[in-house]
Amino acid sequence: MNTSEPAAKSITKAGIREENERLILDCAERIFAERGFGGATMQVIADEAALPKANLHYYFSSKETLYRRVVERIFTIWLKAAESFETSATPKTALRRYIARKMEMSRRHRHGSKVWANEVMQGAPIIQDYLEVTLRDWTDTRIALIDRWSAAGRIAPVDARWLLYMIWATTQHYADFAHQIETLNGGQPLSDAQWHEATETVIGIILRGIGLDPTPDAEDMP
Repeated sequence: MNTSEPAAKSITKAGIREENERLILDCAERIFAERGFGGATMQVIADEAALPKANLHYYFSSKETLYRRVVERIFTIWLKAAESFETSATPKTALRRYIARKMEMSRRHRHGSKVWANEVMQGAPIIQDYLEVTLRDWTDTRIALIDRWSAAGRIAPVDARWLLYMIWATTQHYADFAHQIETLNGGQPLSDAQWHEATETVIGIILRGIGLDPTPDAEDMP
């Protein structure tokens, strides 16, 4: 008797579940981005995922539960982009990496960014707790770090809160207004070269504004 067979079946079931959840979350993200929470339905999301509606309810008991999982995934990716603040030795490297990762997030997760933006513009009826606790805590710790850089003369004096808001507004524009950008780009998505140029332009303007040379150091190169 093959004693590994139950374990193999368990792994297979876990893999299927994980893949189905990923598929549902990807489809839900697109539908919520296009229609908002109020306009989306579990049936439309099920159709997008090519799954029976009952399967959707097996994984997610309600539309709100699914929506919160979509937002949670977006926020996890957002926090991942911010790890440079903990792992970088200098303000220049920290900010270069953070801005670059936020730009890449806008490129790879444009629907997620739109879901977040739409929710906040509606007064955050579903995710207000994220804003009041997790996001506020994260923002306050980064403000304290940027203030220390400024006090130590490592960057030009700047109000850290407005600096963060500027980074968010600029980088997220490339996701939230992707259709406008593509329209002005001859109806085509930005190429790899254009994304690189846009990223370096945003980095350069922001870093020069706080007295830093934006030229990447060796550790900043991919």
